[in-house]
Amino acid sequence: MKKFRKVLDGLTTSSPGGSIGSPSCGSAAGTPTATPTPKEIDVQETLVSENFQLCKTVRHGFPYQPTALAFDPVQKILAIGSRTGGIRILGRPGVDCYCQHESGAAVLHLQFLINEGALVTACADDTLHLWNLRQRRPAVLHSLKFNRERITFCHLPFQSKWLYVGTERGNTHIVNIESFILSGYVIMWNKAIELSTKTHPGPVVHLSDSPKDEGKLLIGFESGTIVQWDLRGKKADFRIYYDEAIHSVGWHHEGKQFMCSHSDGSLSMWNLRNTTRPFQVTFPHGKIQKDGKKESCKPILKVEYKTSRNSEPFVIFSGGLSYDKAGRRPTLTIMHGKAITVLEMDYPIVEFMALCETPYNNEVQEPYAVVVLLEKDLIVVDLTQSNFPVFENPYPMDIHESPVTCTAYFADCPPDIIPILYSIGAKHKKTGYSQKEWPVAGGLWTLGSHTYPEIIVTGHADGSIKFWDASAITLQMLYKLKTSKAFEKPKPAEGRAAELVEEDPFAVQMVSWCPQSRIFCVVGILAHIILYRFSKYDANTQIVSLEVRLQCETEDVISPSENENNPCFSESGSQSPQTQHQHPASPGSVTPEGNKDSTPCIKVKDRMVRVPPGYQAELVIQLLGVDGEPPQQITSLDINSAYGLLAFGNCNGLAVVDYMQKTILLCMSTLDLYGAADPYQRLTRSPRRNRQSTSEVCMRGLSNFYSDSKKRIRTSYQSLTELSDNQQSIDMERSKSPTSVHYSTSLHNDPRILPEPVASLRASHCSPVFYLLDNVKGPGRKLSLPTDLKTDLDHVNGHCTSPTSQPKPRVPMGPEGPRLTRRGAGRPPFRKAQSAACMEISLPVSHTEGYASRRAMLQQLHGVSMYSHDEHHTTAPYCWSERESRENSFSRSRSSSVSSIDRDTKEAITTLQFGESFGRKSDALPTPCLWVGTSLGVVLLIPMSIPTDDEERMEETVTIGPSGMVLMLKGSVLHFSFLDCMGALIQSPHEVWRDLNAPEDPDRPRRRKLVHFSPSSSQDNYGEGHLAVVCSERQAKVILMPSQSCLFVHNITESSFVLRADVVSVCNSVCLACFCANGHIMTLSLPSLRPLMDVNYLPLTDMRIARTFCFTNGGQALYLSSPTEIQRITFSQEMFDNLQEMLGELFTPIETPEAQNRGFLKGFFGGNSHNFDREELFGEASAGKASRNLAQHIPGQAGMEGMKVAASGVVGDLARARIALDERGQRLGELEDRTALMMTGAETFSKHAHELMLKCKDKKWYQF
Repeated sequence: MKKFRKVLDGLTTSSPGGSIGSPSCGSAAGTPTATPTPKEIDVQETLVSENFQLCKTVRHGFPYQPTALAFDPVQKILAIGSRTGGIRILGRPGVDCYCQHESGAAVLHLQFLINEGALVTACADDTLHLWNLRQRRPAVLHSLKFNRERITFCHLPFQSKWLYVGTERGNTHIVNIESFILSGYVIMWNKAIELSTKTHPGPVVHLSDSPKDEGKLLIGFESGTIVQWDLRGKKADFRIYYDEAIHSVGWHHEGKQFMCSHSDGSLSMWNLRNTTRPFQVTFPHGKIQKDGKKESCKPILKVEYKTSRNSEPFVIFSGGLSYDKAGRRPTLTIMHGKAITVLEMDYPIVEFMALCETPYNNEVQEPYAVVVLLEKDLIVVDLTQSNFPVFENPYPMDIHESPVTCTAYFADCPPDIIPILYSIGAKHKKTGYSQKEWPVAGGLWTLGSHTYPEIIVTGHADGSIKFWDASAITLQMLYKLKTSKAFEKPKPAEGRAAELVEEDPFAVQMVSWCPQSRIFCVVGILAHIILYRFSKYDANTQIVSLEVRLQCETEDVISPSENENNPCFSESGSQSPQTQHQHPASPGSVTPEGNKDSTPCIKVKDRMVRVPPGYQAELVIQLLGVDGEPPQQITSLDINSAYGLLAFGNCNGLAVVDYMQKTILLCMSTLDLYGAADPYQRLTRSPRRNRQSTSEVCMRGLSNFYSDSKKRIRTSYQSLTELSDNQQSIDMERSKSPTSVHYSTSLHNDPRILPEPVASLRASHCSPVFYLLDNVKGPGRKLSLPTDLKTDLDHVNGHCTSPTSQPKPRVPMGPEGPRLTRRGAGRPPFRKAQSAACMEISLPVSHTEGYASRRAMLQQLHGVSMYSHDEHHTTAPYCWSERESRENSFSRSRSSSVSSIDRDTKEAITTLQFGESFGRKSDALPTPCLWVGTSLGVVLLIPMSIPTDDEERMEETVTIGPSGMVLMLKGSVLHFSFLDCMGALIQSPHEVWRDLNAPEDPDRPRRRKLVHFSPSSSQDNYGEGHLAVVCSERQAKVILMPSQSCLFVHNITESSFVLRADVVSVCNSVCLACFCANGHIMTLSLPSLRPLMDVNYLPLTDMRIARTFCFTNGGQALYLSSPTEIQRITFSQEMFDNLQEMLGELFTPIETPEAQNRGFLKGFFGGNSHNFDREELFGEASAGKASRNLAQHIPGQAGMEGMKVAASGVVGDLARARIALDERGQRLGELEDRTALMMTGAETFSKHAHELMLKCKDKKWYQF
């Protein structure tokens, strides 16, 4: 039992640089208030560090950039290699394993040890790896690194332990699979070709043993040379020199002929009886032109020649099309007898492989399917039907059908939601698939005992939404929603309108889903929101459209001559919601003349439409631009079905919509939300407006949203250096921490009493002196910054400018006027403007490099200019002792508020959360509230009054009254959650789902059923309030409501910033989970905020990770590891312990099929293939040892599990073999003993027989 005490508001630590932030939150205006007598809060925290263990669980989707393919015909499992060194091994649904080479080198070749539970990979770094698949997490057992030659081809005969490796130099090496040691037997290229040949034959592109004789190895060189090498005689049986380059070779199963594919689009057939020339050359797609010449064709990259017992052979190849037809898609051609079928593919073909009934190459192959690996898809074609249909793919290979732009992860969903989504989605499935079962059916998978309903939602660039069943670490598509159907088809725009229209105008930016009420919200990139309701019935409906103008223009209309230093407090926060609703276009802002709202880029359907069962659009909210400029993108969204409200915000302000009455309740700028409780001094702006088009930031296309190409973002900073005669103070400023406090202070707002230097500075500039981003003037210099530069530190002209520590747009203010600001002793009183250093920083957006600054990353993430000002946070940001004020009175008297002028900084709404809370300190009962977090770290609380009766709810207006600021944190606010005083998580209230389109039942009228989770529901005394957990980019705080007392503070990170934060359930308790930009995943206990786990897991190398990373209950998370794959992870020790049970088995014991009886005549005349002993030929005894410099053996670095399984596999086999040998020796010993007894008996018998012979030799016959 741990006891935690409240702390008094305004209580500060003695050191301003303390590691723990101030526990005081203060009042709305930043003035400390006295709190009641502290009460003890008893919370039983059950989570400890031992409850957490971070590991990857499973990877879903199509392997990104595939390069190689292999299939085990006995185990029926498939392996796919990728360019990034990954391997995906697939079996029956549920059997899906991902492995990664540590080197990250591309996988060039894959070879299964058929029915042995092992896989050989050849990578681009010329290393061979042996993977053990007899465990749920495969591990590398051996590696062999080639030092002098590059690997180009690999071949492993069935039931052989000797691997043939072809190299770029034309040599062929042989590797022992068991020991992974190179044999001394080498086929050198100069011995394989004739001595008279003057040119090098090129790299080895093919290796295969003859089906007729395993002692014959067919070697194909790129130049067109083919050699059959006699392994016993160490000589060439024949050599073929062809004019065209060879790409692949395919044998007939009898071993008497083979087929080659060439670079000119031809296929050549060769007979072993006459190898001087091919007996057949065909151009499958080359037609004869009018002049009698053949059309030039593309190369045939691969051909397979498979025989069938009851039909003509199959000749399957890729490529070979004529060059003259531009724009034709990649094809796979199937030649079956005289019939030629051309299958067009959506993507280029990487590799294909025919699946056959038998693993023996000297038997009739009987192909039944073809696996085709494309660049972005996996297709299996059914060869048993004449129309060659494709199999329905059971794996989630179409995640990337349209690029993924956002993700959401929901665990512990209502159990009925998955079946109903599946039933609706099944009606829209494609037809025409093969009726046979999926042929890749290997492995074993069972539903584990630790499973619960999980759903993953993905948003895509084309506006589609996909719901996936993610239960039991599998992934299956449930339902697909197309948001574009709510809009008219966009017409081709011209001129300025064409520049504003997105390449993907319906791209999904974020989603919000309430699984209990089944209400779903989608935010689009064109600043539109679509609200959907779920129904099991189709209906005729008309979509309601609301247009909102959320534009902040307050500072643009005030002249600097009109009391330039007076704070721009707005009283619009006290307006009634009715007044705000009467003018939804521009509430809380002053609009200059000439401003004109622009029409939305996409038009909502304004007619009755027939909608199918599923999610049906009910309301569309569109933000309007001003003066032809597009609206700023939406940065935050929350919906509450119990309240019937939807809230969203961007960098201009906040809007609240009543989606039940289809009205706008609140539309205010962020500045107006503060009212009289604004903690900042907001300085006016010059009327000289910067009319730079915001379309360059907001409407720049989704190429910046999900592209992997590198982009250069030109960022300019205006640096201010200090005006002081003391050089030591400047040095102190340079050595200051980037996250330390910096305030330019003001004693009074009257410009008449400003110091003379500042007055002259003001007089010489009609516009403010602070310029941020694209407003730099004066000479500049370009600096080339390395990509591994510390992300939060940029030094410009000796001034430390942190991306989270930009110059202040405001100065903390109290209710009585401007307050004095803290500044350390010896720091210069004020600064003067100098010429800025223009810095050109390369900010890569690819997955290979990091971001140079947090600001650039946030611009890419949200599509808006967002600023987080951290330097106004100290141990006590708003209260300091009177003694300090006296000590610093002299320096403050000379200061000014010049540095608080910020020209283009806007305070964005970064997070929103509805919930039952206490809107004001004086409230005795919880009421519906909206918690608002901003990019400046400010938390605002907006109480609401909502009618409870159903009829009143549809008629009366919801009243909203902002109550001011609650507290401040370092960095942008990311997340809100609520706990009761026992430490249990308080869920948001919601409405129970009801189908509005269902037939009316007079006996059971449809009424709203609300489920409320009040803070007092689990407490006897609701007056104790509840706890609010607030997390920002750098800090987490736990405050007690309604007193707003800060109980616990934890600085999460100083050198980086948090990207995602959420309160999740783990082991029947809750914790705060955070993912930082430096790759750390952390968990903090609640409510004490004790660090429980901190693992450096995944550095932020791509915006894709930041955009798609999300936590969920059960200690799970996911992110988009590549444009085509979703990686799921867990940080729960409980799930880590049960993971082995949940994963599928890759290897199952299966009897190897017996070879067919060839018959006496075939065995007698078919050669001596069964007399071939590779061990005798390639072993060290006969072939000797290979050169040590040629290859280096590397033992596998498998984990403990891999070592155990390897021991039970390979070492266990050796132990069993040794036991068998011992038993055999014992039996031989017993046989020897019996033989000795028999010899003794024989000698005794011989002796007796000799004595009898001597006794009887002299007797006559009649004497017997």
